[in-house]
Amino acid sequence: MTRRTLAVSVLAVLPVLAASESAQAAPPSYEIHDIGIVNPGDFGSQGFRVSNNGIATGRSLGSIAQAFRWTESGGLEPLPNLPGRDFSAGNGVNINGVVAGTAAQTSFGSGPLPVLWTANTVQELPMPPGFAAGRANDINDSGVAVGSVGGGIQEVAVIYAETTEIISQATPTGAVIRTAFSINNNGRIVGFGIDPNNAARNVGFVFDSVTGDAFEVGALPGANGALAFDVSEAGHVVGSSMQNQGSGRPFIWSDADGMQEIPLPSGTSQGSARGVNSAGWAVGTASSAFAIPFLYDGDATYRIADLIPSGTGWDLSTNTSSSALGINDDGVIVGTGVLNGEVRAYAMIPVAGGCNDADLAEPFGVLDLADVQGFIAGFVSQDPIADIAPPSGVFDLADVQAFIAAFTAGCP
Repeated sequence: MTRRTLAVSVLAVLPVLAASESAQAAPPSYEIHDIGIVNPGDFGSQGFRVSNNGIATGRSLGSIAQAFRWTESGGLEPLPNLPGRDFSAGNGVNINGVVAGTAAQTSFGSGPLPVLWTANTVQELPMPPGFAAGRANDINDSGVAVGSVGGGIQEVAVIYAETTEIISQATPTGAVIRTAFSINNNGRIVGFGIDPNNAARNVGFVFDSVTGDAFEVGALPGANGALAFDVSEAGHVVGSSMQNQGSGRPFIWSDADGMQEIPLPSGTSQGSARGVNSAGWAVGTASSAFAIPFLYDGDATYRIADLIPSGTGWDLSTNTSSSALGINDDGVIVGTGVLNGEVRAYAMIPVAGGCNDADLAEPFGVLDLADVQGFIAGFVSQDPIADIAPPSGVFDLADVQAFIAAFTAGCP
C-alpha cells in the first residue's frame, strides 16, 4: 500500500473525525527534567535557550559560573571557561550543538567577551577595531551569531560571521539597534534599539540581514515602545511593550497580524515574552509578588506551574527566581525554577499523545478538519509531523492509525 493510498484511507474517516472537530484542547501536558549543576559545590543553574532538536544551554552558578549543553538523552555537558574569564554563560545554541555566549571576569559580568563553544572547545569571537568588550546572544543553524560590542552609550549590535559586522542600518524613523538578542535561519535579527529623538523610548528592532531592511515592531495600546527578545523560524517576534522605561506587557508580532498583546497569566500585572516557536507559541515571565513563568499557545495563557504533574518538588510560582526563556518547534521549554529549595535549570518535554500528536494546524488548541488535512499533507510529503507511531523515519499504516487514535481520543 502506498503512502498516498494510506493517506486516502484517512479521508474515509473524515465524517467521524469532523463530528468531534469542536473538541477544545485542555492545557498541554509536560514532564519536567532537572538539568542539574556542573560542579558539586554549585548553588544553582539557569536555563536560557533550546535548539529545535532539543539541545539546551545556560549556566551553572557557584564560585565560578560555567556554561553547559544539555539533552534529554545525554544529560548535562559542562563547557570550558575561557582562560582568565571564570564566569561564562551559554546564551544560544543551534542544532549542531554550537553554543554562543559570554565569558566575563566577575559574577557581575565585567570584562565580557563574546565566545563560541564548538564540541568541547571555547574560542573568543573577533571584535571590530576599538572594542574590548562584547557578548554573543544567539546563533542560527548556519553558525551566524549575533550580540553586541562596547557598553553604555557606545554599545552597538553586531553579527559574528566570517567577519564581525556592526549593524548600522536605521529604521525609517531613525532608530538604531544597540543589542541583537536573536537570529533565525532566514537571517532575521531582533533586539533592542534606541530612538535618537526620544532617549526614554525603547525600540523593538527588527533587521533583515539578507535585504538590509530595518523596522520597528511598534507598541501596544497605551505604550510607545518595546523590547524584542526572540524571533521564530516563521518570523514571529516576541518581547515586551511599555511606555518609555515603565513596566511592560508581553506581545507577539508577525508580518501578517502585526503586534498582538499576549494575555497575562492570572494574578499578574506585567510581564515579558522571551521565547517563541514557529507555531506562534510563546513563553515568558510575568510578575506580581512572585515571578510567574507562562506559556501562550496562540489562544490561552497558562502558568507553567499548572502544566507539570503535582508532587515533583518543583516550585514555579512562589519565588522570584523562576523563568521561562526558550521554546523550540517541538514545544520543549527551558527556564529556571526552584527544585526542593534549590535554584535549578529545567527542561519541560511535551507528553506525547492526544492533542500533541493530532493538533497539527491552526487554530492550535482545536482538533478539526485542518488537522486531518495537515496530517495527510505531511504524510504524503514525509514531513516529520506525520511520523508519530512513534517517530521512526518510516511513514506507514501505523502512523495513520496513531493519528486517527489521537484525534478520536481528543483532549481530555
